Amino acid sequence: MLIFKFKAENLSQNFVNLLGERTALDLIKNVEVQAIIGPRTSMQANFVINMGNKSQVPIISFSATSPSLTSLQSSYFFLAAQSGSFQAKAISAIVQDFGWREAVPIYVDNQFGESLIPYLTDALQEINTRVPYLSVIPDSATDLQIAEELHKLMTMQTRVFIVHMTMSLGSRILAKAKEIGMMSEGYVWIMTDSMTTLWRSIDASGTIDSLQGILGVRSYVPKSQKLENFKVLWKRKFQQDNPDTINAELNIFGLWAYDATFALAMAIEKTGTANLRFDKTDISGSGTADLDILGVSQNGPRLIQELSSIKFSGLTGDFHFVNGQLQSSVFQIVNVNGNGEVGFWTPKNGLVRKLHLTNTNSTSKPKLGPIIWPGDTTLVPRGWEIPTNGTKLRIGVPVKDGFTEFLEVVRDPISQKAITIKGFCIDVFDAVMAKMPYAVPYEYVPFATPDGKASGSYNDLIDQVFYGNYDAVVGDTTILANRSLFVDFTLPYTESGVSMVVPIRDNKEKNAWVFLKPLTWNLWATSGCFFVFIGFIVWVLEHRINEDFRGPPAHQVGTIFWFSFSTMVFAHRERVVSNLARFVIIIWSFVVLILIQSYTASLTSLLTIKQLQPTVTDINELLKRRESVGFQDGSFVEGILLGLKFDKFQLKKYKSPEELHKLFAKGSANGGISAALEEIPFIKLFLAKFRGKYTTIEPTFKTNGFGFVFPKGSPLVADVSREILNVTQGDKMEQIQKAWFKNDIVCPDFDPSVSSNSLGLESFWGLFLIAGVASVSALIISSANFLYEQRHVLFQFHSETSMWRRIRIMSRIFDQKDLNSHTFRKSELRDGSSTCSVHSIGVVGSSSNTNCPPSPSTLSNHTDSSDFVFFVEQERLPGHGDLTPKGSASPDIFPSPARTSIELADYRQGP
Repeated sequence: MLIFKFKAENLSQNFVNLLGERTALDLIKNVEVQAIIGPRTSMQANFVINMGNKSQVPIISFSATSPSLTSLQSSYFFLAAQSGSFQAKAISAIVQDFGWREAVPIYVDNQFGESLIPYLTDALQEINTRVPYLSVIPDSATDLQIAEELHKLMTMQTRVFIVHMTMSLGSRILAKAKEIGMMSEGYVWIMTDSMTTLWRSIDASGTIDSLQGILGVRSYVPKSQKLENFKVLWKRKFQQDNPDTINAELNIFGLWAYDATFALAMAIEKTGTANLRFDKTDISGSGTADLDILGVSQNGPRLIQELSSIKFSGLTGDFHFVNGQLQSSVFQIVNVNGNGEVGFWTPKNGLVRKLHLTNTNSTSKPKLGPIIWPGDTTLVPRGWEIPTNGTKLRIGVPVKDGFTEFLEVVRDPISQKAITIKGFCIDVFDAVMAKMPYAVPYEYVPFATPDGKASGSYNDLIDQVFYGNYDAVVGDTTILANRSLFVDFTLPYTESGVSMVVPIRDNKEKNAWVFLKPLTWNLWATSGCFFVFIGFIVWVLEHRINEDFRGPPAHQVGTIFWFSFSTMVFAHRERVVSNLARFVIIIWSFVVLILIQSYTASLTSLLTIKQLQPTVTDINELLKRRESVGFQDGSFVEGILLGLKFDKFQLKKYKSPEELHKLFAKGSANGGISAALEEIPFIKLFLAKFRGKYTTIEPTFKTNGFGFVFPKGSPLVADVSREILNVTQGDKMEQIQKAWFKNDIVCPDFDPSVSSNSLGLESFWGLFLIAGVASVSALIISSANFLYEQRHVLFQFHSETSMWRRIRIMSRIFDQKDLNSHTFRKSELRDGSSTCSVHSIGVVGSSSNTNCPPSPSTLSNHTDSSDFVFFVEQERLPGHGDLTPKGSASPDIFPSPARTSIELADYRQGP
């Protein structure tokens, strides 16, 4: 290690850098040094830091960058260098930028190598990059041991390696990698800061050649005039002291050493030299003789305080301790191929091509400069390869007895060895792998026992991929969330979902009341109410002006029902003379026409077409009746049924469509089933085989379809998923389906929902709304006209007359003929009865002709209020069709000298 001497105006103390732990102990115990710059390696650091903490002597290291040192949390330890943990983020940013999904760290088996790995693996996991293997090489490894480990790495798919070594061991590993062919195209090698900083110091040209194409990360030192001047002075002095060494360069460790020395000198100048003594205290506690008695520096607390507050611009940039270490700064990305610098990493902006750019986050520009990779190529390596040592991917396939269209393992009946593995799933996988941009050798391995039986469920098979026994699984494996926790799935290549299959029966009605089935009860009730309502509206509109709607009360009620229901067959014979009534009849006739046509069509369908309905319409019916439900053997559907609160004894297994059909034929009461829960691809095949006998009902449980299974983080997943899209969207998938399903599964008789054949009110409420609005509008208009014509009666009511009497009087007026109507005027002209005015009323001096009664709708303008007489009690006389006053009746309203208003009264009958 180096020895530093400092002289200042009031400073004569010597500061000695250590050659080893024993020397450091001697210097603190006997020489009583005030500070130590060192140790040089991380392995020496723990002991020296502990010793400095006990003796209150600051320890300043410029080269022991192990992240584990900061965990000691000693206030007397200062790291005047970048901590090794900072570079983990820079390395992970490189891996993420190129999209590599796996990386293998190769590190030396000591504290220096192990300390970085936790930070590195955490940084890689944050970007979803998998670390499938950690390669540990002893510091004393021979070339044979190194070659064996590298050959082991060659058998893996991963081609991204991160080397964290000392320069001496690292250069040997890279040279051996080049020798066995691991520096060829497709490989990626990344060196950490410890090697990248020192790679130019290697003398052997062969070793330098082995580094060509490697990426490296090292701390960045900004250029400055101060730095250039220092380098010139240092090189001149170095050449004088070492004339045999040519082209020596000062690396960043030397610059950190200078800045650390400068910072310590500044701190000692501020603390002064007045109190540089040691107090001898027994602080051993360890039983070690050399540590029995250590002095405690009285200047140490003040010295660390000044070191913590020092700030200056050094050779390496801004120099300032925060919590005893320099803060994370910029890392430089270099390409060991002659191009040198290709970019930078900063804590704020991540990877950038150049520093001090205003738009460092732009994704439209490359983040790093041109890189020459191993094999002298500029093509970015994929980061993984299928091993070329003759091994093939072991593809596990499930063994099943039924639904062989999807997957079938054909075995030799004698040896029970698999002869052929075929099926829809196999053909799809073969088509996908044939489209891959590179060759992938693979072989199918049945998941079976020696006697040819299935070795377990689908979950057991998928677990084998997680355990590494299979490289992938191909079959009718459904993509599920709980399975994706342990393996990766490709994109699905089939439809998704789980639904319930039930038998269907012909529900064509054979009874005498089938004619009621075309309409629902609410539509029947609504139609009947509207028939009566429309009849009443027409009666109101026609009663005062149409003889066909007059007569005794029973006759009028019969007319209302007869007229309304006769519109159903358009057989009404009553004349309609009011325009408002004609408008209502036109609208209602249109509604009746639509109802009749719809009823006829629905009834025809019920009587002539098979009415296939499911035997079960709701899964809750099965739970209430505790009937049995089927599921395919080994399927995850069993978990869904148990989650729906089905008991174990209610669940029946089946292996093939034929076995499922037999279970349905038995029925739940005879050891069979009433329904089956199955995935949609299997349902479509089953429905195609037994067309017209089964259907599906709700609910439909969402799944993601069939997918291929690969290990977690497998780089094959992305490429296989991409080719699945190409196959499923092209003609190849249609050809495969035709080959295995004979077009049956393409368009099966598949209906996921079953609805009633009866017509409901929801289909016709708009028509009823139109008819209702039209009828009510006509009624309002007619009522308004009637009240307007009789306004003189309304105005003459006495204020004390009750509302009920007023309504009764107006009702009696409404019940009379409207002699002012054109229909009655024409009738009177034909009868020759034109000598009397229809507007006359009984007054003093009026005509004595009793065949000409006063009009109920108007008042005579020839009398004043005191002479006004109005007869309300009238009846028909024999031989006359109009109303005349009773011969002996007293008038309800008569003249009175004391009254100036009209009082309506009926002396005979009372209110």
